[in-house]
Amino acid sequence: MTAFSLEPAQTAWCAELRTLAEQRLRPLADKGEPGRVNRELVAELGRLGLLDRLFTSGALELCLMRESLAHACTEAETALALQGLGAHPVHAYGTRAQRARWLPGVRAGTTVAAFALTEPDAGSDAAALALRADPDGTLPAQDPPSLARNPRPRAQEPSPPAAVTAPLAERDGGRGWRLTGEKCWISNAPEADFYAVFARTAPGAGARGVTAFLVPADRPGLTGSPIDMLSPHPIGALVFDAVPVTADDVLGEPGRGFRVAMGTLNLFRPSVGAFAVGMAQSALDATLAHTAQRDAFGGKLKDLQAVAHQVAEMALRTEAARLMVYAAATAYDEGAPDVPKRVAMAKLLATETAQYVVDAAVQLHGARALRRGHLLEHLYREVRAPRIYEGASEVQRGIVAKELYATVEAP
Repeated sequence: MTAFSLEPAQTAWCAELRTLAEQRLRPLADKGEPGRVNRELVAELGRLGLLDRLFTSGALELCLMRESLAHACTEAETALALQGLGAHPVHAYGTRAQRARWLPGVRAGTTVAAFALTEPDAGSDAAALALRADPDGTLPAQDPPSLARNPRPRAQEPSPPAAVTAPLAERDGGRGWRLTGEKCWISNAPEADFYAVFARTAPGAGARGVTAFLVPADRPGLTGSPIDMLSPHPIGALVFDAVPVTADDVLGEPGRGFRVAMGTLNLFRPSVGAFAVGMAQSALDATLAHTAQRDAFGGKLKDLQAVAHQVAEMALRTEAARLMVYAAATAYDEGAPDVPKRVAMAKLLATETAQYVVDAAVQLHGARALRRGHLLEHLYREVRAPRIYEGASEVQRGIVAKELYATVEAP
């Protein structure tokens, strides 16, 4: 990719993804039940090899996937993204045993993952987590749950970095904890098969006192309930009642879970922007078609200067957001030092832009756009949440400002 355009092969792949989303994923999404995991849709993403690419692609390719799928099927895009968000901590920070046990099912679409960070009083302020991980002496290591849900696991994952290949129980004396507290607004809860859970192992230590755990859904003491929300995918609350975990369940290192969370979010934030760009482009395309055909005031809507200028503004903002998303993803792939600032800017601009473009599209379509089942009615509901999750717009502005001032020398 140059600074201004995709390579021909990338453009062709995006077109192929849009076709797959329209022809094979859209029909399955339409059969899904709102507020429930659409396991048939997730399995199809696995059969198409798209879930596998979550773990073999860089940030830019992830963005291209999410943008392309969102253009034709936001439900498929979200199902893919949630698999990646929930499983990335295992892929990037898990032990060989954790990866071999859980990732084949995620890749195949037979195991559903979830990222459990947010709490009732700790949303955007992730360092304020209150879910407690109380020491529990020398609990024996937990046996892995039955493989019955994944009868045909795929080949074992490549070995993780040497720092996490040895079983943590051996390095940490078999230490155990009991998780007590709540998580809420968790996508795929309470239906996921496992959760990447972030809990406080060192009270009063802020971000340095958080540990990440891989918690199977059938662990004793873990219960969940759905939350009725404006969302086509499940969002729920989790209650941890002295849920047992051991060092074998730790993702990364004890006390360094905040790094796991932020490392995951730095990868997925620009791709949230790509999701938003896909929705904006879909709304723009619908508006171009509508205004070119709609008769009004003795001509076509597109002939009215006010309409034409509005459409031009929608296109301008969409393209600007797309370029910023691609630039942030490329910076991530190249290991640039200013990734936190870039990904925050990309998510902020793209999600705010999508809100503007979809709202403008609804206005230009009139009442028909708010009829149940209309594309824009669907996008109008979908476009609001990305400005909140994975760090609200206000949080992204805070990150950008912090990174900017870090380069200014104090007087």
